[in-house]
Amino acid sequence: MSHVFSRRAAIAAAATMATAAAIRPANAAPAGPLLPTGKQHRIRSGRQSLVVAEVGAALRSWTVDGQEMLLSHPADSMGDSHLGKILLPWVDRLDGGKYTFGGTIHETPISEHWSKCAIHGLMGFLPWTATRHERDRLVLSCVLYPQYGYPFTLRFRVEYVLSRAGLRVSVTAVNAGRQPAPLSSGYHPYFRVGPTIDEASLMLAADTKLILDKRLIPIGRAPVAGTPDDFRTPKVLGATKIDACYTDLLRPRQDSAVASLTGPDGRQVELWVDDSHRYLLIYTDEYPAGRPPRTGIAIEPVTAAPNAFNSGDGLIVLEPGKSYTGFWGVRTNLL
Repeated sequence: MSHVFSRRAAIAAAATMATAAAIRPANAAPAGPLLPTGKQHRIRSGRQSLVVAEVGAALRSWTVDGQEMLLSHPADSMGDSHLGKILLPWVDRLDGGKYTFGGTIHETPISEHWSKCAIHGLMGFLPWTATRHERDRLVLSCVLYPQYGYPFTLRFRVEYVLSRAGLRVSVTAVNAGRQPAPLSSGYHPYFRVGPTIDEASLMLAADTKLILDKRLIPIGRAPVAGTPDDFRTPKVLGATKIDACYTDLLRPRQDSAVASLTGPDGRQVELWVDDSHRYLLIYTDEYPAGRPPRTGIAIEPVTAAPNAFNSGDGLIVLEPGKSYTGFWGVRTNLL
């Protein structure tokens, strides 16, 4: 009897193993812990190296001659403050998580509770698929399907290219649905040029600063001329605290820098943007989790003002089948 039972058990076990083998992909990786940031994609050009994380298409590292130019976090950490992440399908804060589009009221989950806002969109913690990976070029893609509060379908593609001119980033959004979709696009990189930003000089080629309420929602505009908010000529940051949005960017040439950060040793990072990026969000990293404050500064190229889904300030409306593509990049005098 025990012999029959053992034989039946062996047959059953063999069948189970065969079934499992049949449904397991031939190239499946062994089961094990996954990094919170997903796969790490590295590209190189000359003395530059760039690491982009699968999760959030995040810029996790940009080094030149081994010097780190970005404030980031380890691959085995989820990170905070949206370090290096892509911002889609909206940037910054959406007041109350609510907006009206096409005559319909939409409500998204609140993701920043102190301000009662939905912040920085929906793509920062989704996995992005690498569709092309060359030595100096990386392309990632992701599809955003309809969900509560954002019932639209968009295909996203982001491309990173390293060259002698530095890093160039392009973002493409395609409306793959059947109805118009609201959109704004941006990135959340933090730059560093030394141990702290206190001795760094900041330049912002912008004539106007948005007036924000206590919840950081725009309520007006003001010229920066003659105010402490005027960084059109580089100024040492010192203890200056900034959490602001600038616009009316000055771009005499297509590749003109709209922002720069220069360290006390002369090391410099410059940011340039195309015509679609009409705003800069600036944050001096005052309240980080798990690291000292003010070790970097967020200089965020964005296409719209905060709360654009409600105000329309910079809002992109994508018709079905239509697309948007925008460009921005960074360079350094270390190259």
